[in-house]
Amino acid sequence: MTTPNSPNPSSNAVSRADIEQAQLTRRRWIWGISALVVIILATLIEGLVEDFLTKHNGSHQGLPVVLAVAKSSNVPVYLQALGTVTPTSSVTVKTQINGQLMQVLYHEGQDVRTGELLAQIDPRPYQAQLIQYQGQLARDQALLLNDQLNLKRYQLLWKQDSVAKQTMDTQAAQVAQDEGTVKIDQGLVQNTQLNLTYTRITSPIDGRVGLRLVDPGNYVQTSDTTGIAVINTLDPITVIFTIPEDNVPEVVDQINAGKPLTVEAYDRQQNRLLATGTLITIDNQIDPTTGTVKLRAQFPNKKNLLFPNQFVNINLLIDTLVNATVVPTAAIQPSTQSPYVFLYNKDNTVSIKQVKTGVTADNDMTVVTGIAPEQSVVVEGADKLTDGASVTVADPTQPAAATAKKHAGGKHNK
Repeated sequence: MTTPNSPNPSSNAVSRADIEQAQLTRRRWIWGISALVVIILATLIEGLVEDFLTKHNGSHQGLPVVLAVAKSSNVPVYLQALGTVTPTSSVTVKTQINGQLMQVLYHEGQDVRTGELLAQIDPRPYQAQLIQYQGQLARDQALLLNDQLNLKRYQLLWKQDSVAKQTMDTQAAQVAQDEGTVKIDQGLVQNTQLNLTYTRITSPIDGRVGLRLVDPGNYVQTSDTTGIAVINTLDPITVIFTIPEDNVPEVVDQINAGKPLTVEAYDRQQNRLLATGTLITIDNQIDPTTGTVKLRAQFPNKKNLLFPNQFVNINLLIDTLVNATVVPTAAIQPSTQSPYVFLYNKDNTVSIKQVKTGVTADNDMTVVTGIAPEQSVVVEGADKLTDGASVTVADPTQPAAATAKKHAGGKHNK
């Protein structure tokens, strides 16, 4: 039997094991916290070192950028539009008489002159008709001459009181009737002679003939709708294009001032200048469905680069900005308040300068206010810049991004 004061061996063993387990757990927590502290300190030290190196190197080298110098130049202001090439004159040549087409004397795509023979219709029916009408005219002229002589005799006899006045008046009426018949005959002769000229189909304008529409041997009529040939005047040639009604006052002001407006025609991709011409007219009304007005420009077309019904891009020169400040479009940085540029300073830093932009010309943009000619602005490498940042002018033949990568690699090697 144990006494109350005697120790319990099993109780002592449990207490010792609990103590050892608690000590082990505590050591594990200490090791984990220590490792975490070491990792955090290493990260902080690495960041501080990198920041120090960046600031140290930046103070000497700065961020690489590519610069461009603002220039002063004359900038043309264009209105851009889509246009359709139309011939100066377009004529569908049709027959003016009925008959068999004997010859087609033109070649497809041939350039022809006014009055040049294109086709020949069989003239024989009209030649025979002309002979008939000429004979009828000769007969009626002889009858008229005979009746005129009789009228003179009756007039003389009436003065001698040898014939009744009624007989003389009847003869006078007969002469008038004969004169009318002769005029009818003369009209028939002239009409037939005109029809004979129509058997020779000639070109009414200078231009180029299209594809042949009818072959020899066919019977052509005045009611035919297709015609015999289509002739288009290609040099000079015109382009019809439209501009918004808001731009009409600008164009009208230039026209009223008597200033010729230059028009440039480009191909569909706007890569090739096809022709340069002048504006010749503007329509007298605005299309209410589209809110646009039509204009016509004329172009020399000796090389036939403009073709009827061809779609072209039109640049209408309406003004020229004299001595405007121009910078590359890449230098303009967008902003919700106002666009700005990074202005390069002599101490190898940049500063933000808000600007007011104007028109765009190719890859450049005009600046109305904010900078002056001969000032340098950043055109590449501006994405990492801040106001007052130090910069290094990079080689403009290499992208600033590549230069930045090169500098970053050098710092990493150090």
